[in-house]
Amino acid sequence: MKIKHVVLEHEIFSNCYLLVDEKTGEGAVVDPAWYGDALKKAIGDTKIKYILLTHGHFDHIFGVHGLREASGAKVVIHEKDAGHLLDPKKSLAEDNFPETQIPVEADMFVKDGDILTLGDEEIKVMHTPGHTMGSVCYICENDRVILSGDTLFCMTAGRTDFPDGSDEMMIASLKRLIALEGDYVVYPGHNRMTTLESERKRNWYIRRMVK
Repeated sequence: MKIKHVVLEHEIFSNCYLLVDEKTGEGAVVDPAWYGDALKKAIGDTKIKYILLTHGHFDHIFGVHGLREASGAKVVIHEKDAGHLLDPKKSLAEDNFPETQIPVEADMFVKDGDILTLGDEEIKVMHTPGHTMGSVCYICENDRVILSGDTLFCMTAGRTDFPDGSDEMMIASLKRLIALEGDYVVYPGHNRMTTLESERKRNWYIRRMVK
């Protein structure tokens, strides 16, 4: 699986990732916060099968409408965050972003343990509530990669003080992640790439949690 970090046009947006199965050319975009020149250039001729959303906050979803219109890809999200795609108050866009959110209906709801296929590759869904009720991580086992959204960051974890956040759920979700066997490369929703082994040892949130 080829994974590319797409740097979008404004620093307020989340990290966006393009996944491509190199055998078939099928692709997926994770958290298209903005559908502009950067994402269009990165996609090129790749056939986008899925728009994979780690959760429903505006800084992860604002480009969903444009990308689906252009590609016909299926919009994938956990059911508990599906309402964020329709409601700028739930997505936090109403008070934090000047552009108007265009409502989008999800095409697929995923739950914990679901497996999506991208060409010959499998992408496993782990439900990781805490930042939002419907937060998920996407795990590519063959490549030992976790796309962690706003659950796990380098040296910290996602905020839990939003209306649908929960510190208790975040702790439970992080415990599941660090219990995975072996090491993984972690591509987070913000900040820089890290590894699961590094976060087990150095992440202040996790170290506080496991005392």
